[in-house]
Amino acid sequence: MMSKVIVKGKTQGKILKSNNPINFLGAVDKKSGIIKDNTYDIYNKSIKGTIFVFPHGIGSSVGAYTIYSLKSNNSAPLAMICTKADLTVASGCALANIPLIIVDQKEFDSLENDSEITIDTNEY
Repeated sequence: MMSKVIVKGKTQGKILKSNNPINFLGAVDKKSGIIKDNTYDIYNKSIKGTIFVFPHGIGSSVGAYTIYSLKSNNSAPLAMICTKADLTVASGCALANIPLIIVDQKEFDSLENDSEITIDTNEY
């Protein structure tokens, strides 16, 4: 696996995967973790307690505070996996202490919804 660890951590859970870049400020309800924007392929699903896999973040840097709010509201994912490290997601995960790993496109494509995976950044 070609990976780069941005925020260290160890966790285990089921994958929730979106093929859409995520706008945390506009698309995610920070109290529940539910995707509230119906243009997303994971509309009405909650990222809470998942290994959240998505291409990258988009939108305002205020999205980093949304990620932190998710953690404060116990609605955050256990970890995030992206193909690109954008400032919003990286800083949000760092603030909230949510493991963040960047993978190449081939690895991203191989990750499937509802698969159980373990993340341990000590392996990298």
